[in-house]
Amino acid sequence: MKARKFRGIIVSYSLISACALAIGSLVPQQSMAQAKGDEVFSKPKFSGYMMGQYQATIKDGDNSNGFNLRIARMSVTGRVMKDFEYKIQGQINGNTSTMGESPRIVDLYTEWQKYPFAKVKVGQFKRPFTFENPMNPIDQGFMGYSQNISKLAGFSDRHLNHSSNGRDIGIQLQGDLFKTESGRSLLHYQVGVFNGQGINVKDVDNKKDIIGGAWVSPIKGLRIGAFGWTGSYARKDGAKIVSLNQHRYAFSVEYKNADWQLRSEYIHSTGAAFKASDENDPTINEGVGTKADGVYALCIAPIIKGKLRGKARYDLYRKSADWTSSRTQYEVGLNWLLHKNLEIQSEYALINDRSLAKNYSVIDVEVCVRF
Repeated sequence: MKARKFRGIIVSYSLISACALAIGSLVPQQSMAQAKGDEVFSKPKFSGYMMGQYQATIKDGDNSNGFNLRIARMSVTGRVMKDFEYKIQGQINGNTSTMGESPRIVDLYTEWQKYPFAKVKVGQFKRPFTFENPMNPIDQGFMGYSQNISKLAGFSDRHLNHSSNGRDIGIQLQGDLFKTESGRSLLHYQVGVFNGQGINVKDVDNKKDIIGGAWVSPIKGLRIGAFGWTGSYARKDGAKIVSLNQHRYAFSVEYKNADWQLRSEYIHSTGAAFKASDENDPTINEGVGTKADGVYALCIAPIIKGKLRGKARYDLYRKSADWTSSRTQYEVGLNWLLHKNLEIQSEYALINDRSLAKNYSVIDVEVCVRF
């Protein structure tokens, strides 16, 4: 199994590298690459990051601790005829048990960007839902995305589709409107049509998800937004297709400027969930109900400008939209920036899970490297 996983990792990243080399080989010589002064292909750009993790759970009778490769990603980006941007990104994790989850392609898209007020993206990419979903996990700043983002924005989703990192396959229109003299846009909108099944799989029920949102930016660094999502998630058992309707909305506010980051988002979901993670099992989980919601509020603030930041987060998720099903994380920590490409993130979390008799604690330390 270890040999198979290693070969899978090599194959995945070899594919990304091969794509990049193929693109690079298409870049003509200077005398041929220009038509009327415009370069057809830009030089591909390689980048990525790695996050190593140590985590300890302190729970009565069930303590655990260990090191883990939280995530490693490598991407290739570039432009074609100046107006088109493309991206290919692969990922491996250290906490997976099947080859179907890691390694894998997470992003593969192209976007037409000729007009800032109307950009068209097609392929596999982030769903346009909430502020936190599209954030890089290092920039997000905590040991994981907030619970409502993880459960209601397509990561390890409530309805138990395969982990998709908030992504899907589809087409999206987005744009920035009403720019100020300084170049800041007062209004941003985005709307897309997606399969609804997550990454690297085809549609099952031939229905589509419609997801969109908009936000205003009245002052520099401040965004106030709202998002909506309507669609379905389906499973197939032989000739039988079971489709679960999903309807979600979110309200978001964020202020981000230099070392400061303040953000809060509320998400509400209506729709049933499957009982098991097996994608061939269409059994509906009647016990969890058809509603869920969650809210978080966080602050990351400078202690030493550009070097050391303190952080705190209140993170609540209610899997059945009632208090008996609530799980709350109270988190505090420090992020130490050793270099623009090297950061150590640490935190302590007190977990109040209403399904358990007692609270428990989690200690998390992560080393983050960009390249």
